[in-house]
Amino acid sequence: MMRCIAIDDEPLALQLITEYASRIPFLSLEKTFTNPDEGRAWLQQNEVDVLLLDIQMPDINGLQFYKTLIKKPLVIFTTAYSEYAVDGFNVDAVDYLLKPFEYDRFLKAIFKAREYLEFLNSQELQMSSIFVKVDYQLMKINLKDIELIEGLDDYIRIHIKPKPILTLMTLKSLQEKLPSPEFIRIHRSYIVPSNKIESFGKSRVKVAGKEIPVGSSYSEVYQQLLKSKGLEP
Repeated sequence: MMRCIAIDDEPLALQLITEYASRIPFLSLEKTFTNPDEGRAWLQQNEVDVLLLDIQMPDINGLQFYKTLIKKPLVIFTTAYSEYAVDGFNVDAVDYLLKPFEYDRFLKAIFKAREYLEFLNSQELQMSSIFVKVDYQLMKINLKDIELIEGLDDYIRIHIKPKPILTLMTLKSLQEKLPSPEFIRIHRSYIVPSNKIESFGKSRVKVAGKEIPVGSSYSEVYQQLLKSKGLEP
């Protein structure tokens, strides 16, 4: 089941989306919001696959709203203004629905979102773990479990629960195995998973409750982090 919500300041537009969504067996419309702030608060506590988002709203532009989200679902923009189409695709929108849109056009956008989700899921399955040498044997580590990677000369300490593991390899060689931008090297001695970052600035990053310095030769890290969170550098 593909889960979605819709945000639009026009109740009639939300009624139409609700009616269209009810016809699609694999789509679950979890909530609708006329107030973007209420939608943002809900998304901070819940996850969905797709966001149906109006662009022209009284208090905030939908494009700017989407950029501020920390957890970004796939987005399908809905608007009566065709001039926003290019801007919509610049933030990697799955589709752009120009109001008033018919059911067939809505269905096409939803199918595009489902196909893209299937592609992302297949990519995630292909790169969801790595193997490292621990005590003369290979140990599988799920990437989602990694909280921090620390370089110690020829060894690496990989911080996972319940306790870190130590493996004989260089930070550079491990970095080559890890997907980017999911993992970012911020210092000659540290690699961090971007989704575990709690806060960051130009000189420090907080991850897993630890304050980690950003190395002087990693000046591009701040821009990388801004981009990974969907914020403008």
